Amino acid sequence: MKAARWLGSLAVVGVATLAVGCGTPGESSDSGSTTPATTASRAPDVAAAGDVTLTVWDQEVRGGQAAQIRELNKQFMAKYPNVKIRRVAKSFDDLNTTLKLAVSGPDAPDVVEANQGLGVMGQLVRARLLRPMDDYARVYDWESRYPSLLIDLNRFEPDGTTFGTGELYGLSQMGEIVGVFYNKRLVRELPRTLDEFEAQLEEAKSAGEVPIQFGNLDKWPGIHEYETVLGQVADKQEVRDFTFQKDGARFDSAGFTDGAAKIQEWARKGYFTPDFNGVGYDPAWQQFAKGRGRFLIAGTWLVADLARQMGDDVGFMVMPGREAGGEPVALGGESLPFTVTSKSKNPDVAAAYIDFLTDENAARVLTETDNLAAMKLPTPAATPGLPTEVAEAWRALGEADGLIPYLDYTTPTFGDDLGGAIQEMLAGKQSPEQFTTGVQQKVDASKAG
Repeated sequence: MKAARWLGSLAVVGVATLAVGCGTPGESSDSGSTTPATTASRAPDVAAAGDVTLTVWDQEVRGGQAAQIRELNKQFMAKYPNVKIRRVAKSFDDLNTTLKLAVSGPDAPDVVEANQGLGVMGQLVRARLLRPMDDYARVYDWESRYPSLLIDLNRFEPDGTTFGTGELYGLSQMGEIVGVFYNKRLVRELPRTLDEFEAQLEEAKSAGEVPIQFGNLDKWPGIHEYETVLGQVADKQEVRDFTFQKDGARFDSAGFTDGAAKIQEWARKGYFTPDFNGVGYDPAWQQFAKGRGRFLIAGTWLVADLARQMGDDVGFMVMPGREAGGEPVALGGESLPFTVTSKSKNPDVAAAYIDFLTDENAARVLTETDNLAAMKLPTPAATPGLPTEVAEAWRALGEADGLIPYLDYTTPTFGDDLGGAIQEMLAGKQSPEQFTTGVQQKVDASKAG
C-alpha cells in the first residue's frame, strides 16, 4: 500500500477567496504588486552560486518532523557543498510570535515557515516581507506536484487581504489530519457513532481514567477540540463557508452553537484532563503517550512521537459522526509552507532548497520518518501500525471530500480571538450562545476595521 497522498478533490478551499477590508496599524495599505524586479527564467545553478549560508527558520521540532528536516538538510548540503544551512528551529508558538520582527529586520532569514491564512502569512504578504514565487513554480513545475486546491492555500493577492488566489508564496511538505488517537489497551472496541464515543468517555470517567487528555493553556488546542466536534454536528460546507467568509456565513448559527454546547458539556462532565485550561499542549499529549488517558484529540504531526513511545498500543481514527457508516469529516489540510523572504540575499538558493524539500526524494523521506507527504508523488509503503492507520484515514477523507479548514484562517486575529473565547466558554464563563455571538461580533468588527 502506498503511503498517504492528497487523493481526490479535497475541497478545503472551494473557490477559496477571502477578502478582509481592514488595515493593520503601522503598515502600508498600498496594494501594488509585490512581483520581484528580477524573475527566474530557468532552474538556478546552486553549485555556481559560490559559498552561501542559507538561514532557515522552521517549526519542525517534534519527532518525525525533526527527523525529516535534519535528513533533508544533510542531503541538501551533501549535494551542494558550497551551501551551509543555518537552521533556527522554533516551536509553533515561538515562531508565530517572533517571525514578523525577524523577517523585517536587517538580518532577515532566507527561508521561513509561515502559517497560512490572514493572521500570519497574509500580514507578511501585505507588508511585502515575502517574495512571490510564481517564477520558480514555473521553472520547477511545482503546480504539477500538488492538486490546485492544496497549492492555492499558499496563494495571496498582493495586498495580503485575499488568499486562495493570486501569487504563490510557498510550498507545504505534509498533509495534516486532526483526529482521535486512542489507547488500544483501554479501547477494545472502536466507537461507530458520536453517541458511542460519548458512552466510552463516561465509562472512562467512571473507571477513574482521563477520558480525553487535553491541555489548553496555549489557547489554540481548544480550536482543534472544538472543530473536531463541530465537523460532526454542523454541515461541513457551513464550516468551509464561514472560514472563507462566503456571503451569509455566520459563526452564531445553530451548527456552531451545537458544537460549543457539546464540548462544554464534556468539560462539565469531567471528560477532559483536570484543570485543562492550565495544562500545556505538550504535557497533555506526553501524558497520553505514557498510557494515561483513553483518547487524545490531536494532529498527525504527533504520529512519530506517539508511535515511538507507545508502539502497538496506540491507534488513530477520525471522530465518528452521528450515524454509523457515514462519510468521515475531519479538521485538516497541510503543514506550514516554506517561503522565501523579500530580504533574502540568496533567493535562488532558497527556492532550490524549497524545491528539494518537496520533490520525490523528499516525499520518500517524509514517509520513512512517519509523516504524511502532501505531494502527489510516489512514496514507499507507510510503516505498519499507527502510520498505516493515519494513511488509511487520509485516503478515506480524500475519497469523501471530508476535510474542513482551520478556523484561524478567517481573520488576521481570529486564532487569538477564537482560542481565548473557547477557554472562557469551556470554563463555564459563557453559554454556547454567548460564545458564538461574541465570536461573530469580533468577525464583524474585523470586517468593519
